[in-house]
Amino acid sequence: MRVVAAMSGGVDSAVAAALAVEAGHDVTGVHLALSPDRQQLRSGSRGCCSVEDSHDARRVADELGIPFYVWDLADRFREDVVEDFVAEYAAGRTPNPCLRCNEKIKFSAVLDRARALGFDAVVTGHHARLVDGELRRSVDAAKDQSYVLGVLTPQQLAHAVFPLGEMTKDRVRELAAERGYAVATKPDSHDICFIPDGDTRGFLTRRLGEQPGPVVDAATGATVGTHAGVHGFTVGQRRGLGVTAGDQRPRFVLGIEPVSRTVTIGTAEQAEVSEVVTAAPTWTGPVPELPFRGQVQVRAHGAAVPCEVTPADGGGLRITLGERQRGVAPGQSAVLYAPDALRGDRVLGQAAVSATA
Repeated sequence: MRVVAAMSGGVDSAVAAALAVEAGHDVTGVHLALSPDRQQLRSGSRGCCSVEDSHDARRVADELGIPFYVWDLADRFREDVVEDFVAEYAAGRTPNPCLRCNEKIKFSAVLDRARALGFDAVVTGHHARLVDGELRRSVDAAKDQSYVLGVLTPQQLAHAVFPLGEMTKDRVRELAAERGYAVATKPDSHDICFIPDGDTRGFLTRRLGEQPGPVVDAATGATVGTHAGVHGFTVGQRRGLGVTAGDQRPRFVLGIEPVSRTVTIGTAEQAEVSEVVTAAPTWTGPVPELPFRGQVQVRAHGAAVPCEVTPADGGGLRITLGERQRGVAPGQSAVLYAPDALRGDRVLGQAAVSATA
C-alpha cells in the first residue's frame, strides 16, 4: 500500500513509520504543523508540534529513507480543535481535544488529503488495534488510546493503520533504541498540546475574560463563595474550588450553569450518577440493535463499567450504568465497548454526554 505516516516527532509515530516500511509499504512521512507559533509549543513533556518535534520526525524519516513533508494545518486545527475547546468550556461543558483532533484533523483533514493524493491509508502511532476492521483496545492497557479513537467511522477505520496495538510502550521504546533513534527516550507528551504550560484555567481566562458568579453548595443550599468564570471548572472537579464547606467534607463540582454563571458543588455521594443521556451516537461498525448490554467508558483515563443502552429522545442514547460513576461531565464522550463475553475490548461507538442523573 501507499501510506502516509503521521510523524509527530515522538517515539510512537517513529516506530509506527518504521514498522510500516518494514512491512513493505510505500511510506511517505508527514509532520503536522498545527500551531502558527511552533517555537512556543514544547516544554519538556508538555506540548507538541514544535520545531524540535519537526526536526526529530525528519531525522527518523531520513534514517528510514522515506520522503518527508510538513503539512500546515494550523488554521484547521485552530477552528476545529482550539476554538471548539474554548466554546465548549464557555457553554459549561468539558470537551476532549484529543478526540476532536482525531476526528477533525488526523482522520478527516489528513486522511482526506492523503486519499486525494493517491494514498491508501494513514499510519499513526496510536495504541489501539484493528482486527478484521474492528477497532479494539491496545494490549497495553496503561497506554490504550481506543477511547479517543471511538469517534472514527467505518470508512475512516478502513483507511487507518495502527502498528503498535499489539505491543507495550516499553517494547516500542526498545524497538526505537534497537534502531538507534534519538527519540527512544523522548518523554511522552502530556496535557493539552496547545496549552504547553498546563494552565487550562489561565488559558481560558485569557480567551474568555473573567466572568464572576456564585458557588452554591447543594448540600446546604448556601452560597459559599464566588468564582472568576465557569470556564475554570469541570463536573467532578475537587481541587481548586476556592471554598471551604462548613462540615469540612470534600466537595465536588456537580453542575455548571453558564447563563447565571453558577457553579454548584456537593458531596462525593451527590457527585455520583447512575445514568447518562447522550446526543446522537456515531458507530465504528454496524449500528447495534437497541437495547443492548455492553460496557461504557466516560473519561479518557477512566475504567469501563457494565451498562445497558436504550434509545433516548432526539436520537440520543440513555446509558444505565452498572456501577455509579463520579465526575461524568456534559461534553465528554461516552465510548461504548462490547460486553466481556463478546470481546469486551471491541469499540462499538461513542456519543457526547448531554445530561446525567
